[in-house]
Amino acid sequence: MAEALLGIVIQNLQSFGQDQLATFWGVHQHTQMLSSNLTAIRAVLRDAERKQITSHAVKDWLQKLTDAAYVLDDILDECSIHSTKLNFDHRHTSCLSRLHPKDILFRFNIGKRIKDIIQRFHDIHEERSMFNLVPGVTEVQTIHDNWRQTSSDITEPIIYGRDQDREQILKFLLEDVSDSEDLSIYPIVGMGGLGKTTLAKQVFNDNGICKHFDLTIWVCVSDDFNTMTILQSIIECITGQNPNLNSLEAMRKKVEEVLHGKRYLLVLDDVWNEDQEKWKQLKGKLQCARAAKGATILVTTRLEEVASTMQTHPAYHLKELSGDDSWSFFKHHAFGPNREEKEELVSIGKEIVAKCVGSPLAIKTLGSLLRDESDVKQWQNVKESEIWDIREESSSATDMPLNIGKLRHLRTLSLFDVDSTLGYGLTELRGLRLGSKLHKD
Repeated sequence: MAEALLGIVIQNLQSFGQDQLATFWGVHQHTQMLSSNLTAIRAVLRDAERKQITSHAVKDWLQKLTDAAYVLDDILDECSIHSTKLNFDHRHTSCLSRLHPKDILFRFNIGKRIKDIIQRFHDIHEERSMFNLVPGVTEVQTIHDNWRQTSSDITEPIIYGRDQDREQILKFLLEDVSDSEDLSIYPIVGMGGLGKTTLAKQVFNDNGICKHFDLTIWVCVSDDFNTMTILQSIIECITGQNPNLNSLEAMRKKVEEVLHGKRYLLVLDDVWNEDQEKWKQLKGKLQCARAAKGATILVTTRLEEVASTMQTHPAYHLKELSGDDSWSFFKHHAFGPNREEKEELVSIGKEIVAKCVGSPLAIKTLGSLLRDESDVKQWQNVKESEIWDIREESSSATDMPLNIGKLRHLRTLSLFDVDSTLGYGLTELRGLRLGSKLHKD
């Protein structure tokens, strides 16, 4: 979260530095110096976000950084507003050339505040050397995109508490719609971290599925629901080659060629699109292919609205893991097959698991984090982390980890890197100050 915030601030700072007003106000060089410091700090943030859950010193450092970033963001917002007034209001433009007292006062105040924030970030930059933080990838969007990409290979050979879910979905695919003349669409819906993709992989790789369908195709859609891109991915998945086609009509004909007369299972993983027109366009192209009976699209999504838009059959709603399955899953990652299960650690672990409210991703992440930790204090730190202070106040399919619905205190989220540590997308922050800047829609 801190990395995402800093990335936005750096972008705004660079934009401001290119504004002629930055030079006129005499802060151009200051913005360059500040941008350099922020970039250096940002390089180590992914390591810091991971370490802060077991280190109070790193956690405090991240809080200082987040607070300072919000102050700088406020300053840049004020500069942007003032710049807009000067650029679009003729009276103010003329005032600028005459050095109007209001502009002089604003320039003086901004210059002072920027110098103060530079010193603040300088101190934060110096303090980071105390923590031996390791630099990593710094492009938020690249990290986000790479994380969101999925493939059909099974990375979690043992799953807990999903046997019944898998059997019900297999029954639907192999029996309920096996003779359907129409293209069937079956959404799997559930909040982030419940294991929709993992479940879809288990179904996709099932022996019965491989025998029943002529073709199995996996496409990760994520934020960019683009018909051309999805059709291209379908063709590549089947033929192993990029079709290199530039028109939608040519792409449609190629898809018809590879799907015609075939019973196929197409998985569209991580769909966010609620636009009916976009979905109708893609569905129309697939229907034109005239596939064999039983052709089906399996969709995974966090949004009930997406399911309503796409479905031809009632959605399958994935639920949280039971208490017993949650504990078995946590033990698998925290203790492994050979590690001694100390009574004190087991007691704390069960309290941690209870706080994860059945989220497999949260359970796996925290279990893996504690796997090599034998110190009871470190386990206690995780249990008492401030991330648990964020509570659900309203429930929806897009809830954040640990069943978070509405964040009462946005800044406390910086104490736990939601995107990297629990694997949640930045789009989860809709409606919040930072989230509205990061969300692509």
